[in-house]
Amino acid sequence: MSHPALLPVPAAVSWRSTPAFALTETTAITGPRDAGTAVADALATRTGVRPRLATADPGDAASGPAEGAIDLRVEAGGAPESYRIRVDADRIAVTAPDAAGLFYAAQTLAQLATSTADGWTIAAVDIDDAPRFGYRGVMLDVARHFHSVATVRAFIDRAALLKFNHLHLHLSDDQGWRLALRSRPELTAHAAGTSVGGDPGGFYTQDDWADIVAYAAARHLTVVPEIDVPGHTHAVGLAYPALAADPVLSEHVLETVAAFGGAEPTPGVAYDGMAVGFSSLKIHDEATYAFLADVFGELARLTPGPYLHVGGDEALGTPPEDFALFMSRVTRLVADLGKTPITWHEAGAAAGLAPDTIGQYWGFVTPTDGMDEKTRTFVRNGAQVILSPADAIYLDMKETPDSPLGLTWANGTTSLERAYAWEPTAIVAGIGEGDILGVEAPLWTETVRDLDDIDQLAFPRITAAAEVAWSPQHHPDRTWTSFAARVAGQAAHWDAAGIRYHRSAQVAWDAPASADDSAPGAHEVA
Repeated sequence: MSHPALLPVPAAVSWRSTPAFALTETTAITGPRDAGTAVADALATRTGVRPRLATADPGDAASGPAEGAIDLRVEAGGAPESYRIRVDADRIAVTAPDAAGLFYAAQTLAQLATSTADGWTIAAVDIDDAPRFGYRGVMLDVARHFHSVATVRAFIDRAALLKFNHLHLHLSDDQGWRLALRSRPELTAHAAGTSVGGDPGGFYTQDDWADIVAYAAARHLTVVPEIDVPGHTHAVGLAYPALAADPVLSEHVLETVAAFGGAEPTPGVAYDGMAVGFSSLKIHDEATYAFLADVFGELARLTPGPYLHVGGDEALGTPPEDFALFMSRVTRLVADLGKTPITWHEAGAAAGLAPDTIGQYWGFVTPTDGMDEKTRTFVRNGAQVILSPADAIYLDMKETPDSPLGLTWANGTTSLERAYAWEPTAIVAGIGEGDILGVEAPLWTETVRDLDDIDQLAFPRITAAAEVAWSPQHHPDRTWTSFAARVAGQAAHWDAAGIRYHRSAQVAWDAPASADDSAPGAHEVA
């Protein structure tokens, strides 16, 4: 028997052979108003059928779910963000310990909806689901190419479909500064006008930023802002030239300029090329730290989430001893603001990091050049790590050699199968399940100009990151064959949501997709 394709695969699914639930415009949703709206929106996007919100309050718990309704309840017990769904012919009961769990149940309900000759139905099923990792992130680089509030909102919607719960925004780089700060207005006055290739720049006002943060929160995503220092700071020098060291034009920088075009980095001149590792703030100037106190202090006030990302990657223009001094000071500055600092894994080479600093690994599935040892430093310090192996889940890598979008520096092209075929606990020796805060899929935007480009690079490979982050490691459907079939089963869902995904040649898009009925956890009962 064919069943709807679920992605990421839930922890436990039991299909039943009893009649399905008929979804109509008269279907009532009872329970918390926000959760009910999420269910109605998800089902309407998928099916065109919008159930009605019957009440803002749950029904009487003693009487059980209302008949003919989708009944949503917050009930104590269960892991954070978990949920349970039971579908019968006359009712759907959804319970969760928190609002996030009800929201993720809404996304699963939309995937369960099936079009039949008699209209839309939801198959009889029991689902008991919870995330593997507490941090499930996506990153959008808005510095190499600026992306509007509308595009960021659309990216949030796409992430929410797949149960991601963190949105990392890379707000500054050599090519531009993207957030207006009242304490340092020169940043957007002088450093926000350009993007890679001479394309237009832009920035978010504080009202824009509040809109993004609120829109994400309503979909249970926490915004993680990144100001990348001490490297990737050429744009800072346009606004505050006294803070910027002269560019270091290494052989690598000159090779990148030769390969991708653009001029060499020049002090005081906007940079629109793709080279990295040439810029640095002045490490021994106290004015640098006064600047960072203003920037991170204001950013902390504007952003309610627990994390501030301070970068720390590719600081090739900064001597190692200066880098260590800088990272110690900036992570402690952020910690003193009551936020948890996140850095890229290179900061693991620096002694004296703030104790709770989280390391984000962007090396390869098989570590090289000591990147694994740097990452272990964070765990030895009593903190955790986020895994973003570039040759698995960097969404900006080309999927095929002839792709007009993306790059290939992370060990060549990254196919959908390669994006799926990795295990977080197998990346860095000595780092186990409890040491891993979560998984994040970054999308850098050197070649990405608009939402269509985002969709083409992200989908379907973003689903691999979603399943690695959410689903149990040893689930019977955590196989390439099952995953590829379930990706194919998302096509109609993505079409309905307006996602312009790439039709990967590794997926049989026109073949029927179903759960593996023979697998434990995906079985059928009477």
